Amino acid sequence: MSIAKISSKGWMVIPAELRKKYKLESGQYIRVVDYGGVLCLVPQLQDPIEEGMGSLKRGPSLPSLVDALLETRRQDKAREDKKR
Repeated sequence: MSIAKISSKGWMVIPAELRKKYKLESGQYIRVVDYGGVLCLVPQLQDPIEEGMGSLKRGPSLPSLVDALLETRRQDKAREDKKR
């Protein structure tokens, strides 16, 4: 466990071993998230779309939510058409 001290200006130094481990570099933005009594430092992604690509791959057990929504809309339209 590492300990960091907050300066009178509110600055804090992230220990070197954690900066290396999480590949944090000078000038990089960090989000500070308040989880109700717990503060969490989360590195800001440079390009969230590019960096997130492939993280939610779908497969046989993970159907596409878009496909499910379109199917639901087709079913709703068919029910509406029957009523007419």
